[in-house]
Amino acid sequence: MKKKSRSAIFLIISVLIIASLAYVGFTGINVGDYRIKSFTESINKGLDLQGGVSVVEEIQGKASSDAMSRTIELLNLRVNKLGVSETTVSRVGNNKIEIDVPGMYNKDEVINKIGKTGKLKFVGPDKKTVLTGSDVKKATAGNDPNTNQPIISLQLNSSGTKKFADATQKYLGQKISIYMDTDLLSDPTVDSVITGGSAQITGNKSIQEAQRIANIINSGALPVTLKVVQSKTVGASLGASALPDSILAGAVAIGIIFFFMILVYRIPGLMADIALALFTVLVLGAFVAVKATLTLSGIAGLLLTIGMAVDANVLIFERFKEELKVGKTVRSAFEAGFHRAMSSIIDSNVTTIISGCILYALGSGEVKGFALTLVIGVLISMITAIVVTKQLLRWAIDMGLIKKASHFGVNLEGSDK
Repeated sequence: MKKKSRSAIFLIISVLIIASLAYVGFTGINVGDYRIKSFTESINKGLDLQGGVSVVEEIQGKASSDAMSRTIELLNLRVNKLGVSETTVSRVGNNKIEIDVPGMYNKDEVINKIGKTGKLKFVGPDKKTVLTGSDVKKATAGNDPNTNQPIISLQLNSSGTKKFADATQKYLGQKISIYMDTDLLSDPTVDSVITGGSAQITGNKSIQEAQRIANIINSGALPVTLKVVQSKTVGASLGASALPDSILAGAVAIGIIFFFMILVYRIPGLMADIALALFTVLVLGAFVAVKATLTLSGIAGLLLTIGMAVDANVLIFERFKEELKVGKTVRSAFEAGFHRAMSSIIDSNVTTIISGCILYALGSGEVKGFALTLVIGVLISMITAIVVTKQLLRWAIDMGLIKKASHFGVNLEGSDK
């Protein structure tokens, strides 16, 4: 009796927690002056879901892998300075780069912004340029050994050494700002006169930020020549209608799946539905956590992973049925069924994850969105199927909710098992 009551308490608490997470995730709530945003408010939406501009640039001539990486870094800086979130810059094939800017609809403005030369300059408080990118030999990101704060170490050439010595003497105690084109990278304060041809830029938020700025300084102007080969604008109305239509389609699909599981597997199907609800919340929460961009292809990947999560539960329940049909009790069939299904579930999910990783590595744009959703979803579905569904069923069995074969939809004549 004690075990039955304890299992009932755990099951009820688990259902309430999952229901609360789902409610907060899909509607959002206000806590005082702070709002916990819903998934639709928090998830970055791709170009096809909110409209915007997409530009494909082709590299003229041959370019090394390093030159391609530096070009993407510089283009990332430029599109992120457009004041729009969720911008993406990705490699397409061997010699093309795709830039997606959601929420902007002026192609010419976007193309002009990303097509700038990329000139680096150091500017004094009187707006005079004291150094340019040609005066910097090397920039390296690291941590200050005394404060452990992220810094950027600069090595100047002979011309830059003299210019910087004169500038630091002139602007002692003032700021020298570092710009890429018209974009401010950093504005360190001159603490002392620097004559040794080296300097440090402090005040960086993180080592990643310091590395990003160092890469830009080292890159200077775009290392390759780019030509616009394709550009398109996705209208705001088209993008805006795509999201609610996709949500409706997804909700209908999930509803049908939930109904099917209860119809065929009854109480175990209900337990699986609860686990699937948690799975959906966790996948969308993972998208928010990793700041992934959701696209229409990503939604397709999400629905596919829900189907795969259902497939895992179906496989488990069919193993249960097989064990029940040979005369085992519900509890022994439960343990044996899970054990028999594990290898098949793990094998199928691992092969899917490998395929998703290959798609993500070799694909671009929409393919990457699909692959990312697929991999995240499959990883989480393994946890919910193997851990959550199993525990919910164990509690249901302990409570006596599942005590006969008929509770699994199995009819054994003359048996109350």
